[in-house]
Amino acid sequence: YLVFDALRQKKISLQQTFSVSPKAWKMEGSRMFIDPKMQVPVEDLIKGMIVQSGNDATMALAEGVGGSVERFVQMMNEQSQLLGMKNTTYRNPEGLNETGHTTTARDLGLLATRLMRDFPEYATYFAIKKYRYEGTPAANDSNRNLLLFRDASVDGLKTGHTQSAGYGLVASAKRELPNVGTRRLLSVVLGAESENARANESQKLLNWGYSAFDAVKLFDANQ
Repeated sequence: YLVFDALRQKKISLQQTFSVSPKAWKMEGSRMFIDPKMQVPVEDLIKGMIVQSGNDATMALAEGVGGSVERFVQMMNEQSQLLGMKNTTYRNPEGLNETGHTTTARDLGLLATRLMRDFPEYATYFAIKKYRYEGTPAANDSNRNLLLFRDASVDGLKTGHTQSAGYGLVASAKRELPNVGTRRLLSVVLGAESENARANESQKLLNWGYSAFDAVKLFDANQ
C-alpha cells in the first residue's frame, strides 16, 4: 500500500532503481535472490515481493521508500491506523516472526479491500503467475498462490508463511454473475497446515461466497 501510494504521489517511479543493502541481501525466508551488485528497478522489486514472496525485495523497497527500515515500519503503523486496522502492529516490513508483530483476519481483509479499491492500476501485479529477475535462479519463478493456476476467476492476492503462523492466503476473485454483473470477493485463510491446504480452504470460501449469497442492487429512495 505504501509503495503504491509513493508511486501515485510520484515520490518514486516504476523505472527508478534501488540498491540492495547487505541487510536485504541476507534476508531469511523466501527470496527474490537479488544481491548488492544489483541496481533493481522498483517494478521488478514489486514483482519479486508479490510473485516470489521475496523478503529481500520487500526490504529493498522498505529502505528505498522509507529511507530506513525503522522509518518504513513507522509509516506502516501510521497507515494501518488510518485504514482502521485496530488490531495490527508491525515490527518489520517482511512479516517474519518478531515479538509484538501481529494482525488479524479482519484487518488483512480490510487492507486487501483498500489495496484493490485505492490502487486498481496496480492490481494486475497480484495476478502474475510467473516472474524471474534476470540473473536469479530460474526455478524460483512461480507465484506461491496456487489458486492462480487452478481458478481462472482468481486474480490475487498474497500468500504468507511462518513456522508459528502457519500458511496463510488472502485470495481475491472476480466472477460474472447472471443478472448481477461483475462481483469481487476476498477470502482470508490463516493457520493452514500446507500450501495446498490454504489453497483448498480459500477455494471453498470463495465458492461458498458466490453460491450462498445473493447480490442485491440498492436504490436511493430520494432519487
